[in-house]
Amino acid sequence: MKTAVYPGTFDPVTNGHIDIIERALKLFDRLYVVVGDNPQKAPTFTAEERVIMLKEALKPHGSKVEVEQFRGLLLNYVKEKGSNVIIRGLRAISDFEYEFQRAQFNREFEKDIETIFIMTKDDYAFLSSSIIKEIAMFHGPVKGFVPEVVERKLKEKFH
Repeated sequence: MKTAVYPGTFDPVTNGHIDIIERALKLFDRLYVVVGDNPQKAPTFTAEERVIMLKEALKPHGSKVEVEQFRGLLLNYVKEKGSNVIIRGLRAISDFEYEFQRAQFNREFEKDIETIFIMTKDDYAFLSSSIIKEIAMFHGPVKGFVPEVVERKLKEKFH
């Protein structure tokens, strides 16, 4: 069984993330979507809330996707899950530069773990969790950019 790990903060999950997940599922039998915390960011939603939103948004994919919270070194998590692939989504050249550095760093420590970059659809190239939160904070519409569960949670959080 081919497995991969798609890590992120997902604060909140967007349709761009969902697009990457669905496309990764065409390549792998099982995908672990792991919610972590970025120490450089102050999250709007707790890790537990993000896991719940992702699980609800990904229900249609059944047992092919497992959503978990994660703390620690990603490379250790990937090995624990019996995988050797990290999925990273890219929107723009600036994403590539950042992700390229991370992939090179990871390869330095674990030569057997590969990073696969998946470009998001053009429809989502401009989309980020930060933009979504800003729109929601000012009571703007986020419908069509996030799963319904996220739209509801953003309204609860900011209205």
